Amino acid sequence: MSKNIVIIGAGVAGLTTALLASKKPGYKIHVAAKHMPGDYDIEYASPWAGANYMPVSVGGTRPAKWDSETWGPLADLAQNHPEAGVHFQECEIHSRTKDLGSATATWFADLLSSNPWFAKVVPNFRVLPKSSLSPGVDSATAFTSVCINTAIYLPWLVSQCLANGVTFQRATFGHIREATAAGAHPRGHVDLVVNCTGLMASKLGGVQDATVVPARGQIVIVRNDAGKMLDVSGTDDGDDEACYVMTRAAGGGTILGGSYQKGSWESQPDPNLAIRIMKRAVAMCPALTNGKGIEHLDIIRHGVGLRPVREGGTRIEKEMIGDICVVHNYGAGGAGYQSSYGCANETVNLIEEALGPRSRL
Repeated sequence: MSKNIVIIGAGVAGLTTALLASKKPGYKIHVAAKHMPGDYDIEYASPWAGANYMPVSVGGTRPAKWDSETWGPLADLAQNHPEAGVHFQECEIHSRTKDLGSATATWFADLLSSNPWFAKVVPNFRVLPKSSLSPGVDSATAFTSVCINTAIYLPWLVSQCLANGVTFQRATFGHIREATAAGAHPRGHVDLVVNCTGLMASKLGGVQDATVVPARGQIVIVRNDAGKMLDVSGTDDGDDEACYVMTRAAGGGTILGGSYQKGSWESQPDPNLAIRIMKRAVAMCPALTNGKGIEHLDIIRHGVGLRPVREGGTRIEKEMIGDICVVHNYGAGGAGYQSSYGCANETVNLIEEALGPRSRL
């Protein structure tokens, strides 16, 4: 007999989990979410992401395992499935000694290492010679990464899910129990719920995880091509500001960032921060404007996204909430895309543990 599963949330975590679960025989997957790909809302983080593969996890940990397991699928998409909106891009990580101890440098600690754990995962990892670095940069590494056009990739995930028989429905839930109410799954009784609500896990009844907080990221999307992905360990403008540049696949524009403003729910772009972001990006990557000022940036739009940061890291575990079997997958912060397949794999493993042997009908 088949098992009916409701996944709450249609961000990258929910959609990747739905895709991998839908490949297992005997599972009937239904995604129910307030926001769907194509929406731009402050509650919905996934469309705003850069997005890329730039691991900030600590070697030997579960997050590093998730990141490691995600590189292969993303590289396969870049190599063999251009319709997914993922492409390879050379990446440079610049480190300044004076940033040590800042919020950004702490966030990027393993990324900034000259010998990080992922050096054996990504292609072409190398330490750049000091002579090649800009003034003020003390060390740098480079490797081949990927950059994801989220406006293509999220709908692509939906299309792959649909091809596997996944159903979708707009829905809002005050309490997680509502995901098992009559009519919650088009095929009848709900056997298990997967919670992929991201930041909204802090508000969802039955979960209300107070350790999930927003880390506000502001970006400027421009038509200018950076030529490569760049990131630096900190800025001179504030402990919670960052500087990074990446060009999305398939004409998705170049992302200039950013900020890491923990605890801020502000949804509107700050024009002063936008100017600082553009000035930093042009200084770090003169190729954006051929050495000219920010007035030569061709702006598509400004954006704000709230990373779903959870103290203690991503929550992937089983829980009984009343008589409902729930598997959680939320709280990845800024690592949602680069850990997506690893997190989804572990989530599906927990689903299988919870539901037992699958029917092959």
